[in-house]
Amino acid sequence: MTIMERIRQSYWFETLPRRTILATLVASLLFFSGWWIIIDTASTYPESFNFSYYICGILATISFIIVNAISNDLLHSSGAYTNGILNAGTAKLFLFAGFVLGFTSIIAAIWIMIAEFAVNESRTDKYPGYALLIQNIFIFLSTLIYKFGPPSENEYFNEY
Repeated sequence: MTIMERIRQSYWFETLPRRTILATLVASLLFFSGWWIIIDTASTYPESFNFSYYICGILATISFIIVNAISNDLLHSSGAYTNGILNAGTAKLFLFAGFVLGFTSIIAAIWIMIAEFAVNESRTDKYPGYALLIQNIFIFLSTLIYKFGPPSENEYFNEY
């Protein structure tokens, strides 16, 4: 019996589409792996890993929360909120801010990797810079997979 069959037999996954289960599992695995890599790097290289390097991962995590807090139905104005502050335009602006934060964390990780680790000849260990970039890429990929992987709520309710 495969892992997917065992997960599928669980009672809380009975009504969910397979695409939703797979997207959620892959996104959570990427998010967990990103933070695991950076925690492992900080514990393995404590002398060359400053606490300020965590800020990139924290920004990527905030981006994950912001991007996935908005439903796809709200973006297409088919959501329940059409009046007031939280309309489709505000939701798109909020989503844009979340993606800007995600890209900012990746750009900052690239900058730290190049400036502090790649071209700095005094550093003998280059791995913490690469690990920082890998963490932010994994978190951003998990953001995209978790946002656009599962079908929207309308597709979900029309399926059953």
